[in-house]
Amino acid sequence: MVGCIGMTRPLALRGTVAVVTGGGSGIGRAAALSFAGRGARVAVTDLSVERAEAVAGEVEAFGSTAIGLAVDVRDEAQLAATRDECLARWGRVDVVMNNVGMLAVGPPESLPDEAWRASFDLNVGSIARSNRVFLPGLLAHGSGHIVNTASASGLLAYGFDRLPYVATKHAIVGLSEALALYLAPRGIGVTCLCPSGVITNILEQITVYGDGEQAVTPRAPDHRIVDPEVVGELTADAVEAGRFLVLTEPAVEDELRARAADIEAYLAERIAEQVR
Repeated sequence: MVGCIGMTRPLALRGTVAVVTGGGSGIGRAAALSFAGRGARVAVTDLSVERAEAVAGEVEAFGSTAIGLAVDVRDEAQLAATRDECLARWGRVDVVMNNVGMLAVGPPESLPDEAWRASFDLNVGSIARSNRVFLPGLLAHGSGHIVNTASASGLLAYGFDRLPYVATKHAIVGLSEALALYLAPRGIGVTCLCPSGVITNILEQITVYGDGEQAVTPRAPDHRIVDPEVVGELTADAVEAGRFLVLTEPAVEDELRARAADIEAYLAERIAEQVR
């Protein structure tokens, strides 16, 4: 269930401190619990302090230590406050999981600039801000791990009814790969998480643009739906093994190979599927 491109730096989670953004539900919650189950102390952040604190309570039920914080990742000062709180409590930050996202949905010709700006600011800008806040400390220690949550839509262009999402997730894959090339020689691992169907609350983050009656409906790939807990364990495995790419659907690897072998034939087949 896990794909791997190359190898970055492995990191044993026992005794580490992990920060998980968007940790109040879904994949973020599952990853926080998986990290804690392997001995990490966890700072769970979310827009909702109630959700963050609830997950922190679950982490503590594992016998680990946690805090729940209300954090808007669009505000760099709030990320910096999270870092400072971790340093004050535990003296370190070892793992940072950037796990937030939004969906702007509608026909491509109807998407306003605001849909693009908001998507890039949250989905990509949050990682840029996180890098500025957390990377100096990791670089100073010469160890640590970054996890960026992208999507299978960041590897294959599913969902032309949600172009800002596809574009931002492709951007996250690219920046994660470049970050791995930069950080691995400096002792820091990078994982890019590209899930397919996962049971989460992403529907809460959808904004629909254009005429709903004319909404485009691309044919969805036939990927299985997995529980967030599966993704949490895959993510923790990847950190400890130093894996770069994590998939929840093995068929994605086959599609990547088919596209790389003959992109014209690959696109022709995908187009034919839309008009059947």
